[in-house]
Amino acid sequence: MASSDSATTPVDHKRPRGLGSFVRSQMRNIAPFLTLIFLSAFFAISSPSFATLDNLGNILTQVSVTGVIAVGLTFVILCAEIDLSIASIANVTGIAVAFFTLQDSYVNIANLPMPGSAAILMALALCALLGLVNALGLTMIGIPSFIMTLAMMQIAAGVSALLVRGQIAYKIPPLITTLGSGSIGGIPWIVIVAAVMLLGGHLVLTYTRFGRYVYMVGGNREAAEFSGLNVKLILGSVMVISAVCSGIGGMLGVAHFGSAQQNEFDTYLLDSIAAVVVGGTSLFGGRGGIGNTIVGLFVLGVLNNGLDHVNIDSFLKILIRGVILLAALIINVYAQRLRERTAD
Repeated sequence: MASSDSATTPVDHKRPRGLGSFVRSQMRNIAPFLTLIFLSAFFAISSPSFATLDNLGNILTQVSVTGVIAVGLTFVILCAEIDLSIASIANVTGIAVAFFTLQDSYVNIANLPMPGSAAILMALALCALLGLVNALGLTMIGIPSFIMTLAMMQIAAGVSALLVRGQIAYKIPPLITTLGSGSIGGIPWIVIVAAVMLLGGHLVLTYTRFGRYVYMVGGNREAAEFSGLNVKLILGSVMVISAVCSGIGGMLGVAHFGSAQQNEFDTYLLDSIAAVVVGGTSLFGGRGGIGNTIVGLFVLGVLNNGLDHVNIDSFLKILIRGVILLAALIINVYAQRLRERTAD
């Protein structure tokens, strides 16, 4: 009997310690859900107009552009990198698709009109090129992604300024206009596009070899290199993916807003990062995914929309968003420390 007890003791030590241990290990995933439930309940009680199907449609529409941009950013953050150029690339791509579209005579922009499909391809090529520059700076030169994309943020903003020179363009290809501002069966196309891109990102990260490589690079870069994985190729790829997703979001946003102009997407940098981080994807890489990003999008969407329904001061609204982002960062860091402590 004594030998049997001693044999089972090591196994017992390796078993989960109970509900508390599970909650601590899953804090990064549980906290966003609890935040979403709390915010939804609070605003539903505070304002009868919040908890309606029409308002749900408003929330989905409001977070669609952010959702498209956040798909690519999720790939980058899963690799333990950052892309600060997403908003500027979205802006320059939206301006580029207008630049290559014939404008009305009152629009004082010396542009290069092309057929609609060519304008879209040129805009996509531009954002892919900017993403490739980010990728080369990160992988070939060795510039940290924070610095590289910070420089690209200024470069893209400069290109935007050169293209429109302070003017506002309104005409874009019909396809982009439909996807950005049209609807089918009462459902906005922009919501459908965002849902398709989020689903596609989830499928790639969950069921493809490339997705597994992204998690490997973010989880343990040295181990990924030792296993023979081309880490630089993966890092470069996610930077290009991020830029293309930003470009698509930029084109849809221009159609949704009805115009293309400088600094139109400035707020989307913080919104996109917040969606990914608030949802629970680890800033340290290797943990999280598109599912977390979707939760983060709903948290931000419910928060922004709900604050409008309860007539909170706009300056206080900015403060509240900052506090929630800070709380998410604290949880993110704390969860990482718990994981390291458990691994030790």
